[in-house]
Amino acid sequence: MDAMPSAKSSLLERALTGLDRFADARGRLDKMPAHLVTGTAGEDAAFFYLRRKGYTIVARRWSSGDVPGDVDLIAWQGPMLCFIEVKTRTARDSTPAEAAVDAHKRGLLRRLARRYIRQLPQAAAPSVRFDVLSVYLVPGEPSEVIHFEAAFSLSESAR
Repeated sequence: MDAMPSAKSSLLERALTGLDRFADARGRLDKMPAHLVTGTAGEDAAFFYLRRKGYTIVARRWSSGDVPGDVDLIAWQGPMLCFIEVKTRTARDSTPAEAAVDAHKRGLLRRLARRYIRQLPQAAAPSVRFDVLSVYLVPGEPSEVIHFEAAFSLSESAR
């Protein structure tokens, strides 16, 4: 991977972290529920992890307007369109973060992905993959991202 995009991503990540600290010091984060602050921090960590791996992020928290819910991240990895669900935890308990992507959540993500694909300008649908990223932001430990590529498919019966 080219060092320049990685350096830019690292600089952007540090700047975002500094702005988050500034907002926290001014009391802005106190207005958000703790689980949303944690989720946003996990999505930010996932965003920068994927950028460092060469993904092109095209949407964050995308929703269709007529289907409930959202897709945390949508990205291209070459010709592959990836719909990414991020699960963040601040502790390592007996249940891994990725276990929270149950059958209901997978169905919702599939519906949202079909809506997103329909709005693309190209005639043929691209190859699609669903990834899950488990992000662990345990206090006192370095953050950890575990990436499950192709965690499930667009077709329910395929896996």
